[in-house]
Amino acid sequence: MRRKPITTLFMLESLDGKINSGNNDTLDVDKDWCTITGVKEGLDQYYEIEKTTDLYSLNTGRVMAKIGVNERLDEPTKIDCSFIIIDNKPHLNEQGISYLSKWVQRLILVTTNKNHPAYQLKNKYDNIDILFYDKLDLAQVLEDLVLEYQVENLTIQSGGTLNGLFLRENLIDYVHIVIAPILVGGRDVPTLIDGDAITKREELNKLKALELIECKQLNNSYIELKYKVIK
Repeated sequence: MRRKPITTLFMLESLDGKINSGNNDTLDVDKDWCTITGVKEGLDQYYEIEKTTDLYSLNTGRVMAKIGVNERLDEPTKIDCSFIIIDNKPHLNEQGISYLSKWVQRLILVTTNKNHPAYQLKNKYDNIDILFYDKLDLAQVLEDLVLEYQVENLTIQSGGTLNGLFLRENLIDYVHIVIAPILVGGRDVPTLIDGDAITKREELNKLKALELIECKQLNNSYIELKYKVIK
């Protein structure tokens, strides 16, 4: 039987479930919402909660590029968390990988790209590992994280499409959401769960019911929700 870490999907979203300001990679919640009156006043609560999440965090190269790691030249302060980054295109360049390796405890790069720039830096930084797959299999990735790195608990903070894949493959155990007091709108704006929609009643088993564990009203009209995914 396959072992996998206990996974928690942790995200900041708008009241209407959006995880970005619009349908453009130049737009970003971290950069944009801190400028909006009525939202910026309580935003720090999300970042404080984020500090209490697991010591392993899974994200994508696309998200890392959006927050600007490819252009950062400053010397980052080392954090306690290790990052698992899925990046095939790639979205990360050598500068971004170098920055991440200095920022996190361990950088585990998951890719199907044999020419990913991370290979050029693997011998330079002793905290970079690469998990290569001919085809991405999320269940296999999680199993390998347990077997090779003893990852027992993992926070997922990726984009809506990858979140959707984790959900459809029944790989999410808990959902931890902070809702900001904002409505974004937009049919094509990324949401918490994106990807392919079901089209037949025979696929209703792909929908995941949730059991509410905690509902907390935060300051400045923010809400924190914790759910367990009913398997």
